Amino acid sequence: MVRVSVLGAGGRMGREVIRALIASENFTLAGALARHGSEIIGQDAGKLVGLPDCSVAVGDDLAVVLATANVAIDFTLPEATIFNISGCEAAGCALVIGTTGHEQSAQQALYEHSWKVPAVLAPNMSIGVNLLYGLAAVAARMLENYDAEIVETHHRFKKDAPSGTALRLGEAVATARGQEFGSVARLGRAPGDEPRSKNEIGVSAVRAGDVVGEHTLLLAGDGESLELRHVARDRASFAGGALKAAAWVCGRQPALYGMRDVLGLGEGLT
Repeated sequence: MVRVSVLGAGGRMGREVIRALIASENFTLAGALARHGSEIIGQDAGKLVGLPDCSVAVGDDLAVVLATANVAIDFTLPEATIFNISGCEAAGCALVIGTTGHEQSAQQALYEHSWKVPAVLAPNMSIGVNLLYGLAAVAARMLENYDAEIVETHHRFKKDAPSGTALRLGEAVATARGQEFGSVARLGRAPGDEPRSKNEIGVSAVRAGDVVGEHTLLLAGDGESLELRHVARDRASFAGGALKAAAWVCGRQPALYGMRDVLGLGEGLT
C-alpha cells in the first residue's frame, strides 16, 4: 500500500487527487497540505472533497504532512515547489510534481534537488497528452516543411499562459525538427507584428469559462493540413496519471523523471 501526501489540498487538482486516493485500493492518504491561513486547515480531507471522513486532517506543516508518506503529489504554486522538494528530501519520500509555470531558475533548482530525491516532473499527467507529445514528434518530422501552430484553451482562473503542456508540445515539435524551441517559438501575435516566419512555432492561449484543458497542434501545408487534438473533459484523467506516477517513482533512484519514463513510451514516438 503506497502512502501518499497531497500538497495543495485546497486546489482543484489537489481535491481531485484526494478523491482518487480515497477511492483507490492501492493507495492510502497519508497527509494533506494547504497554505498557511487557509480556511480549510483542520478540516477532514474526505469531508473537504464531499466524501465521508477519512481521519486525515488538512494541515499547514509540511514536515508533519510528510512524516509517514512514501511519496507526495504536488499541485501547489511554482514558488512553493522548491520548498516542497526540500521537505521531501528531509522526510526521505519521493515527489510527483504536477505544478506548472516554473521559471528556468526553479527548473534548475529542481534538477539539483533530484540528485537526492526521486521525482517525476510533468506539465500534464494525462496519459493521452503524453501520447500526444510522441505523435506530435512523429508528425512534425514527417511534415517538416509544414507550418506548426499550437492553440490551448483553459478555464478563466488558470494563471500561467501558455500552459506548460502547450510549451512541452512545442518542444516536442522543435526537437523532432532539430530546432531549439526558444529560438523558434512565437507566443501570441499582435497588430504590427511581422508576418509568420518559415520555421516558427506559434503558441496561442485562450482563457474562458470552466474549460478543463484543450490542446491542438495544427500542421498546415499548401493544399492540406493535419490536426492533433487532446480534450480533457474532467480532471480525473490527470489525477489517475498522478497516482500512476506516484506508484512508479517510489523506490526509484534519485533523479528527475518525466511521464515518458512512467509510461515506458518507446523511442519510436519521440
